[in-house]
Amino acid sequence: MDILASYNLIIEASLIIILSFFFSELSRKTNIPSVLMLIVLGIGLRFGLDNMGMGYLDFFPVLEVLGIVGLIMIVLEAALELELHKDKLIPIGKAMLIALLGLVLSAWVSAEILEHYVPGMTPRQAWIYATPLSILSSAIIIPSVSGLQALKKEFHIYESTFSDILGIILFYFLIGPYESTSQGGELGGFFGTLFLTILISVVASYLIVVIFQNIRSQVKLFLLIAVLLLLYALGKQMHLSSLIIILIFGLLIANRGIFFQGRLAKLLHVEKAKEIYQGLHILTLESSFVVRTFFFVIFGITINLASLADIRVVGISLLILATIYLIRWVLLRLFMGSNITPQWAIAPRGLITILLFYAIPADAQVLAFEPGILLFVILFTGLIMTGAMIFDKRRHQRAIRVAQSVPVGYTRWEAPQIHLSRQEEDGHTTKE
Repeated sequence: MDILASYNLIIEASLIIILSFFFSELSRKTNIPSVLMLIVLGIGLRFGLDNMGMGYLDFFPVLEVLGIVGLIMIVLEAALELELHKDKLIPIGKAMLIALLGLVLSAWVSAEILEHYVPGMTPRQAWIYATPLSILSSAIIIPSVSGLQALKKEFHIYESTFSDILGIILFYFLIGPYESTSQGGELGGFFGTLFLTILISVVASYLIVVIFQNIRSQVKLFLLIAVLLLLYALGKQMHLSSLIIILIFGLLIANRGIFFQGRLAKLLHVEKAKEIYQGLHILTLESSFVVRTFFFVIFGITINLASLADIRVVGISLLILATIYLIRWVLLRLFMGSNITPQWAIAPRGLITILLFYAIPADAQVLAFEPGILLFVILFTGLIMTGAMIFDKRRHQRAIRVAQSVPVGYTRWEAPQIHLSRQEEDGHTTKE
């Protein structure tokens, strides 16, 4: 019976991965995030388990481990995509500023809402609960924006990555006083820890690249991942901002020509380092796909849909949603100009929101807080992004069809009722 159960588990896991692949393909055609499909699949599995009389199963330990590994893989994958060239400094700086302002302003307003409507919540506790709700989900955004125009796609990769990093740093700063062995709550101690983390990250990243490029074995990429996971876990036990280690290593290996200059250039074997980068890029892409798949399916299994029917939950969630998109629209309009569709709607919450919510220390938890608020915000930010991207895709398809019907001798500006194509929205016009 145990052998049969093992085979059944393998069959179920394989089917989930196969379905996830088809969800990804369907997402490219429909702009519906595959993450939402995975959550719905999990909800369906939950009903199946209930009908089979399986009762309550504690998935939290699995969910927590998958969330941590998924977080590492997603940040590493994003860091490997970031190219630090001179012409990228302005886009990177602008994305970082928008991510920082969006995070802080959204957390501040959401904290005010939670403090006012959730009984017994102190200002610091309100900030702790509001911060996860204010972090963009790179796990959802990065796979979902592949069909956007290049500059918009690049902006979302930068912004969501910075939002993840800054949000996690802010969260662990806020919970510092609740962790008896941590000094993160003191501002001086926090910045000291941050500086120490960056210093360790830089030194460790250089050492890893130099050592691993000299390993002759063909089996070394999973060894590299194991080293990164070890550094992350050890860093967390030392109360460091461990995700910075992953980010800096990814940036260093992806931009090795910039980081290995002068005397350091002698330490770099260009071809071997390139092989490590290419292999790591594929490995993180595949690994993050698998981890993300099981994380959101299991999250769907754990969802309590009854909480969405609570009027109080709905009211608080709608207030938070309204402030999220109002703040986002103002920031994008201020820094990016008028062409902010569908960027203003691409603000989903997901893996990091869930992971940080479960990381709230027991002493900081507020029993009156309804987890349904978390679920409501995650689901509806995903649905809003889906609707906006579908609308944007159809709008551009109509623009292309109309543009193709422009008579010879007319520009698209002169022809009646012509909509702008993607290129024209970026300031380029053509003569046909």
